[in-house]
Amino acid sequence: MTHKDGTSLRERLRLPPGRPVDLSRYDAAATVGGPHGKAAGRAATTRVGERLAVLQERLWAASTGGDRRRVLLVLQGMDTSGKGGTVKHVIGLLNPSGCRITAFKAPTDEERAHPFLWRVEQALPIRGELGIFDRSHYEDVLVARVRQLAPAPEIARRYEQINRFERSLTDDGVTLVKCFLHISYEEQRRRLLKRLDKPEKRWKFAASDIDDRALWPAFQEAYEIALERCGTSDAPWYLIPADHKWYRNWAVSTLLLEHFEELDPRYPEADFDVAECRKRLLEQP
Repeated sequence: MTHKDGTSLRERLRLPPGRPVDLSRYDAAATVGGPHGKAAGRAATTRVGERLAVLQERLWAASTGGDRRRVLLVLQGMDTSGKGGTVKHVIGLLNPSGCRITAFKAPTDEERAHPFLWRVEQALPIRGELGIFDRSHYEDVLVARVRQLAPAPEIARRYEQINRFERSLTDDGVTLVKCFLHISYEEQRRRLLKRLDKPEKRWKFAASDIDDRALWPAFQEAYEIALERCGTSDAPWYLIPADHKWYRNWAVSTLLLEHFEELDPRYPEADFDVAECRKRLLEQP
C-alpha cells in the first residue's frame, strides 16, 4: 500500500536502524499517512482486515505445502498504550486458526531459572502462523533496566543477544514486525482516569500504576536505547503514534498487510488428480 506521495506506511513509520532516537521529537497524537478522522479510520481498518484475512489464510494454507514462512508481530509500549486493544481490534479481524497470541507477564520461577530468551522461544509461531507478542523479550532490557533487576553489564549484553536472536529468526523464515506504541504522558493520565471512573474498567487498574508514572523519564530513556540498539535492516522498529486508538489500529493492521503483501503467500497446488476425484464423487449414488 502506498501513500499519495508514493511511499509505503512502512517507510513512513520505520525508525532508521542504528540511529539515536529522541522520543520527544515524535508526536504521539500524529496520524501519519492515515485516514481523515475516527470514522474513516475505522472503516479503513475494516477494509484492511478483509484483505489481511485472505493473505493470512493463504500463508496458513501454504504451510501445508511446505512453506516455512511465518510472521511475528511484536507490540511494545508503556502501560495504556494499547497493546491489548491492538490485539483485540486488529487480530480480531482474522481467523483464529493460524494465529498464536502470547501476553508476557512478569517471569515465573521456572522462567527465571532459564536464560531470558527461553520463554520467548517457547512461544514462537510455527510455520504458517501469525504470532503476536503482547510485550516480549524487550521487557528484559526495559523493565530490567529501569528497575535494576539485572546488573548493568548483563543488560548491556542482552541488546546484542536480542539482535542475534532476531537475526536467527529472519534467517529461518520469520518476518518480524516490531511496533512501539508511542503514547504521551498526558494521554496515559486520561486513560488511567477512565479506568478509575468506569467500574467495568477498574480491573485493569493497579495503585502501582500511579507510582510507575514517576518512572516515565527512565522508561523513555530505556525505550530510546532499545529502539536504537535493536533496530536492524532485517528487523527494524516501527514507531506508531498511539494517542488516537483508531489510528493505532489502522496503522498496525496496515503495516501487517504491507508485510503480508510482500510475502505474497500462495495456495499450494493439489497433490492429487482433481478431475479424477471430481469424477469419482459425481459417480457416487
